[in-house]
Amino acid sequence: MGAPHAFRAQRCVYQTLRCQQIRSFSVSRVRGRDESDKTSAVGKHRGIQPDELEQLLSEPTWSVESLLPPKTRAPDAPKISPQQLHHLLRLSALPPPESLEQEQKMLDTLAAQLHFVGKIQEVDTTGVAPLRALRDETKQAEEEQTISLNTLKEALSKEKVIGVHHKRIQRDTTSVDARDVENWDVLGSAERKSGSYFVVESERPQE
Repeated sequence: MGAPHAFRAQRCVYQTLRCQQIRSFSVSRVRGRDESDKTSAVGKHRGIQPDELEQLLSEPTWSVESLLPPKTRAPDAPKISPQQLHHLLRLSALPPPESLEQEQKMLDTLAAQLHFVGKIQEVDTTGVAPLRALRDETKQAEEEQTISLNTLKEALSKEKVIGVHHKRIQRDTTSVDARDVENWDVLGSAERKSGSYFVVESERPQE
């Protein structure tokens, strides 16, 4: 009976040591993994160094030519018919092409513009607020554009209250000479004029 008990005791000691070795190996492995993750995280957030920036800017990574259509038109490219071209020209009050070569050149130009617009529409704008106006939206610009009493001080100084029982505001009606500000010929570049209007030639489609 002594031999089996001794064997069981040795087996328990062996299993205990084995479990301790596995735990220590697992803990050290997890610690090593955490340290490597921290090191990689630090490397990711350390930013671009000056020497890396110079190397990055030494070779172009993007070209505006990627937005232009290829030399050969793709099968799925939008096709513009001559009828659509003439319709757009009539809507824009532009003269029609004088020859087939000029018409084909206009069609190619319009196809290139449509390709460019398509590339712009493919940009992912998720989370980007739409642009409502082309203006400076900084805090300083908002303060400069805010209308206050100081802004209206000159206009308010030209008002006076008249009347005793029924008070009302009377404004200064002195005419302002704006010839220095608006001294330019509005119709100077018009080819045809009719009084104070410019004339644009257009043709109605024959029914």
